[in-house]
Amino acid sequence: FESRTGKSLGPLGDSEMVLGDGRTATVNLLRAPEAEVNGRVRLTFVEADGDYETRAVEAIFPDEETTGIAQTEMPLVLTGAEAQRTVERWLAEARIARDRVEIALPPSRFRLGAGDIVEIETEGNHQSWRIDRVDQGEYQRVEAVRVERETYVASDAVETEVAPRIFLPALPVEPVFLDLPLIAGDEVPHAPHIAAAADPWPEEVAVYRSATGADFALDTVLDAPASVGVTETILPAARAGVFDRGPALRVRFPSAALASSPVDALLAGANRAAIASPGSDAWEIFQFAVAEPVSEDLWDLSLRLRGQAGTDHLTDTVWPVGSIVVILDRALRQLSVPSSLRGLSQVWRVGPGRRPVSDQAYVEEARAFHGVGLRPFAPVHLRAKSDGAGGTSVSWIRRTRIDGDSWSGLDVPLGEASELYLLRVASAGTILRETTVSQPAFDYTSAMKASDAAPGVFEVHVAQVSDRFGPGPFRRIIIDD
Repeated sequence: FESRTGKSLGPLGDSEMVLGDGRTATVNLLRAPEAEVNGRVRLTFVEADGDYETRAVEAIFPDEETTGIAQTEMPLVLTGAEAQRTVERWLAEARIARDRVEIALPPSRFRLGAGDIVEIETEGNHQSWRIDRVDQGEYQRVEAVRVERETYVASDAVETEVAPRIFLPALPVEPVFLDLPLIAGDEVPHAPHIAAAADPWPEEVAVYRSATGADFALDTVLDAPASVGVTETILPAARAGVFDRGPALRVRFPSAALASSPVDALLAGANRAAIASPGSDAWEIFQFAVAEPVSEDLWDLSLRLRGQAGTDHLTDTVWPVGSIVVILDRALRQLSVPSSLRGLSQVWRVGPGRRPVSDQAYVEEARAFHGVGLRPFAPVHLRAKSDGAGGTSVSWIRRTRIDGDSWSGLDVPLGEASELYLLRVASAGTILRETTVSQPAFDYTSAMKASDAAPGVFEVHVAQVSDRFGPGPFRRIIIDD
């Protein structure tokens, strides 16, 4: 290999060429039509450093209007700047090389060959020409193209630092399936969510689904790790609708970045999280205003709002040490489970997205989901009063799972196909009466009490009914006649 410099071996005058007719040297000057010259040059190469991946660079003249592309693939390891300088030089050479010359040289000049650069006077100017083709016979017929020495001077280019991709071993990930109620309101109501955590994170996590444990199909891809933690203190029962100012909930979050939130932002939906016992689908949604770091990966969450998004029926639960806490952010994805598969068990495989689904790094789990996003909220403000004839009138106020925060309407949307409630009268754990009503009121007459042999103290349980989900959580009131 020899670097091209464009330096000429010397001039070629008429006296050094074979004379043609008229006893003068024959110099034929040709110019290729513009249509034959590509105005865009592309080079595919192997990128140095980094991961040695195949890259492509391109050069084009600013005034170029043609769409022709001269593309070359070379198995050379180059930096990006080296490749860019190469295509720029090729592009400049392509336009200069439109000019060609044909001359004839005597045997005394047989030492000149392809690749040599000479100076020939054409049109009154001395220009440099590179010999490209030589035919030898009684004399030497030479074809040459015009070159300019400046094209071999590399242009200024900035080398881009390429960071090699860190090798990530195929380690198992920790998937968490969450059957959640509607949070933002724009979710698919029946579809569950999935979160995944791993250390190190394998760039992306693939989630596959199968009905039988064979023929897995890709369901979704997670591109960011979720903040999944484990509680190290209990979360006691609390009331919904007011701030829980109890002891801080201590949670270990590996590699999580939490922050406290102003109350205004909290009421607008900031710092949402879900908590459940391991293996349970009963997720309570809560929010926290204060997040204090205790040590590395250990956080105290306090000033909480409990039982959010219609999960207030779970606020009586004491969540034990070891409960799972998931921050509800953009790292979660909804699974594309059709509504027809609600309640049916599916086999899920979750693992590094760059590995095949059969890889041993995948975690397999069989799960069924009921579509909690379709579940009606529990009614509120149960009231009971005597009707004056030995009976009891019970009333309540319904809630909605859809668009319930707007104050512009006369009432919140129903959110269901029809208004229907399931009402139960119970005593000591025994159901005395069960009925459905289509309005938020029920008269438990003295005749009904006598028929049910209702004692002096009994309970009334009320749940709103969805035609797709069935009854939601019950709200109860204890009545002491």
